[in-house]
Amino acid sequence: MVTAVTGASGYLGGAVVRALLAEGRHVRAIDLHRGPALDGLDVEFVQGDVLDSASMNHALSRVDAVYHLAAMIAIAGEPSEQVWTLNVEGAGNVAQAALRMGVGRMVHCSSVHAYDLESELPSLTEDSPKTVIRSRPVYDRSKAAGEEKVREAIGQGLDGVIVNPTGVIGPLDFAPSRMGHVFIAMFTNRLPALIDGGFDWVDLRDVAASMIAAEKRGRTGDNYLLAGHYASIEELAGMASATSGVEVTARKAPMWLARLAAPLGAFGRGAGRDLSYTSDALHALRYSPPISSAKAATELGHKPRPTADSVRDIHQWFDRRGDLEVAET
Repeated sequence: MVTAVTGASGYLGGAVVRALLAEGRHVRAIDLHRGPALDGLDVEFVQGDVLDSASMNHALSRVDAVYHLAAMIAIAGEPSEQVWTLNVEGAGNVAQAALRMGVGRMVHCSSVHAYDLESELPSLTEDSPKTVIRSRPVYDRSKAAGEEKVREAIGQGLDGVIVNPTGVIGPLDFAPSRMGHVFIAMFTNRLPALIDGGFDWVDLRDVAASMIAAEKRGRTGDNYLLAGHYASIEELAGMASATSGVEVTARKAPMWLARLAAPLGAFGRGAGRDLSYTSDALHALRYSPPISSAKAATELGHKPRPTADSVRDIHQWFDRRGDLEVAET
């Protein structure tokens, strides 16, 4: 069985590739470049561009299933045009290529941000409104629009399923990711300030496992919210301090002040990375309704581990790599 993964060199992509290999799959890793997340892994690497239909036709030839993870996360001022093109047109190209090449099943990795987080609902579920209002962040709208492109192909006969993870954290963070840099800053007491806000965080290993379950048992055309547990930034800092033994900054910035300062990047840098709280990042921390994964738990067996366990493993990951020593110098 040949299983393809787009965005295979990415943070979540690398975790999905590892989970598939653990099942004994032949994995075709598709990306623009082979990154360190694939180092040492026995995969078939194919250079492919999700924005090029011919490239995707070639990459998905003789493939039984495809996991589409190639996307651009936009919380730090990425160009809106690039975000929209990659997240919308890229998803559509992969879905249409999968349909043309006779791929057995497509698992599309969307995001909780495809749902309107500002909707005043007691709990966000798969039936909640999607993000279509133009005043919402472009990333949120692009993920909702990308889903519609996939649904067009499903309507034409593609066997596809969509998963919507919340805020993904965990080890196996080779780049590191933006949240990885935030944790490094916490572990080394270099975080500029804590913000009065939070989000739902889910471990990438649990997301990978539930995506594979979605391939096997998910209902065609359905969404599955893959949530973890809510934690404020202050609570995450407490977990980081408990596992590292390093006191995290006690400086706090109320949300109203952070929103005023965001356009100026007023909170500076940490761990060699720009950690200023941007408007899009603050939108996510400000609007975080309760999220229900009851459907994924029942149909896919989704069972997220405690956030503190993820934070512990993140610390061990960066400590073994030497990232914490570099950050402290």
